[in-house]
Amino acid sequence: MVKVNIGIIGVGLVGSELISQLTTHIANNSSPKFSIVALKNSSKQLLSNSTYTSLNLSNWKTTLQTQGLASNLLTFVDYLSNSPTPTIIIDNTSSSEIASQYPLFLKKGLHIITPNKKAFSEDIEYYKEILNEAEKNKRYLLHESTVGAGLPVINTLNDLIGTDDKIIKIEGIFSGTLSYIFNEFSSLNGDTKKKFSEIVKVAQENGYTEPDPRDDLNGLDVARKVVILGRIAGLDLSLNTLLIENIVPEPLRNLNSSSEFLSRLSEFDHHFDNLNQTAKNNNKVLRYVGVIDLAHGEKSVKLVSLPSTHPFSSLKGSDNIIAFTTQRFPNPLIIQGAGAGAAVTAFGIFSDLLKIYERV
Repeated sequence: MVKVNIGIIGVGLVGSELISQLTTHIANNSSPKFSIVALKNSSKQLLSNSTYTSLNLSNWKTTLQTQGLASNLLTFVDYLSNSPTPTIIIDNTSSSEIASQYPLFLKKGLHIITPNKKAFSEDIEYYKEILNEAEKNKRYLLHESTVGAGLPVINTLNDLIGTDDKIIKIEGIFSGTLSYIFNEFSSLNGDTKKKFSEIVKVAQENGYTEPDPRDDLNGLDVARKVVILGRIAGLDLSLNTLLIENIVPEPLRNLNSSSEFLSRLSEFDHHFDNLNQTAKNNNKVLRYVGVIDLAHGEKSVKLVSLPSTHPFSSLKGSDNIIAFTTQRFPNPLIIQGAGAGAAVTAFGIFSDLLKIYERV
């Protein structure tokens, strides 16, 4: 089989880890499947030669900064589109601007892989447009890493749908940040006295949250993932038609800085303590859960109390857990594991690369 060329947009944490994984793969195979021929960040881009020889990746960060040309998306895409072999563009950003160019990428003959949730969770007409462009141009558009990082969530859902199983319910803890926070705060084991505000601060200090934890606590990241799964399941679901519970106390939502938010969050510890105590009194725990219940019409992301027997109640650390209830799986099919982090996200992208390689 021919070698597949790759152009990578976004070489931060995830992009750097992906390059590392691909470099190891290439070094360990006498006939490597992939060749990285282009790299791009917000200011610089590095393109290989006219024969699309693989870039020398031994010191790529320095080379990109010292020898790279000014970043220009159109020239980057044009270069890749002229490749004589199948070519994949990987968007590792969270940029709406890059995501808005997916139709162009597909028209230019490029396959797309991305962990960027924007194109799949925002305007539904645009979402349908990129699916149509992919089909029309016979190009693959894979985004396993948009939900659950490296966990096989989208692949599993596609397999269930593709085999004509009937989806009854999709529910999950889709945020590693909120998983960690509520696993620490609300547990049936032991008598923890940790305050909600203290746990959020520790989570931020350890890099589990966004720089501003409100970007996790407002539920939007979870909502995007639920919208993505809902659309794959055939629903015309959008962020504005999904019930989203923002658990940031209302007086703190419009503060100017994350530091001010964190300094005042303790004022609302009693609110979260009361919720937690009520749950404990009923032998339940608090979890932030996304739900698509096709049987009952519920589509929401919200803080709920779950009984001790529920599989989400015993979750540990920052794991994600997703349950598919279907006609064939009345006892839910459950996927659980690390749902965030550069290594597992890059793994999810790499697995999509292998899928495309096997098909082209």
